[in-house]
Amino acid sequence: MQKLTSIDIGSTVKVEELLSTGYVRERMLALGLTKGASIAVVRRGPNNNLTVYNIRGAMIALRKEESENIIVSHI
Repeated sequence: MQKLTSIDIGSTVKVEELLSTGYVRERMLALGLTKGASIAVVRRGPNNNLTVYNIRGAMIALRKEESENIIVSHI
């Protein structure tokens, strides 16, 4: 298992675990990041700080510090 930040562009993975707590965890769950959800890495922004993901059909941009708290595995 890996952190979402280490996944290459064009890859698709599934969520295994969320390490975040509190408000950030609630936000992740509201975005559809539940266990087993499929995530496709679309592109990275300047300085690799923002990355755009396709989560359940929606394009979502997450900061690097948010993506580091999402544990994923390859499908």
